[in-house]
Amino acid sequence: MTRVWEWNRPVTVREVLEDLQKERSIAYTTVMTVLDNLHQKGWVRREAEGRAYRYEAVSTRAAYAAALMNEAWSASDNPAAALVAFFGMMSPEQRHALRDAVRMVQADEPAEPAPAAPQAERAEPEAAAPADAGEAEAGEVPAAGSGDSGR
Repeated sequence: MTRVWEWNRPVTVREVLEDLQKERSIAYTTVMTVLDNLHQKGWVRREAEGRAYRYEAVSTRAAYAAALMNEAWSASDNPAAALVAFFGMMSPEQRHALRDAVRMVQADEPAEPAPAAPQAERAEPEAAAPADAGEAEAGEVPAAGSGDSGR
């Protein structure tokens, strides 16, 4: 997959073979089998070109890495703890890249209205009546501003 991603275009078995042979000896059939396996797994698509195929990555390397991270994170019984542990393993450069990525995602999000204040902060005057007033029955809310339950 690395070679297919690096080329960033449809490639033939021969092209991948020649690229790999710069570093080590490898057989044509080995490369052909690996690319066929990647096609069967859905990682690459192929299109016939004469008697050969051109193989192209279905997704980017970044999308693949993101899917792996999401899969691992989703498998955790405590996703927050998994993220904290993951962030702890990151280098300063990786944490900086993470901050940049979060900024980019937040910039792409549509503006949301400010979150509503918690119930206690926006309490109506009647909800602020002392609990020991004893004037309201359980479940009743005193009438606004009256200080009594209307009995």
